[in-house]
Amino acid sequence: MIKSLTFKKNYICQKERLNVPNIKSAKKRTLIIEKKTAQNKMIKSEVRTEIKKFLAAVNSGDKETATSMFPGVCSLIDSAVSKGVYKKNTAANKKSGLAKKLNAMA
Repeated sequence: MIKSLTFKKNYICQKERLNVPNIKSAKKRTLIIEKKTAQNKMIKSEVRTEIKKFLAAVNSGDKETATSMFPGVCSLIDSAVSKGVYKKNTAANKKSGLAKKLNAMA
C-alpha cells in the first residue's frame, strides 16, 4: 500500500515537470505568454460585453441608444485589431453584422 502511494506521488510530480522549461529564456517566454493571454482575454471580454449591450439595445427596439453605441463598439473592435487580439477580417465581419442589425431596425 505504501509503495503504491509513493508511486502515485512520484508520477504526479513527473507529470507536472513535463511542462516546465529548464532554460531561462524559455521560462521567461512562458511567463510572458501567460501575461499576454490574460491581457487578450480581458480585451476580448470587454469587446463581447459591449457587443452584448449593443445587441440588447437592438433587440429592445431602442434605436437611439443603439445608434449612439454603434461607433463606440466599432472603435473598440478596431482597437482590439490594432492590439493583435482580432484579425482584420474577423473585425470587419463583426462590424458588418452589427451594422446589418442596426439598419434592419428601421
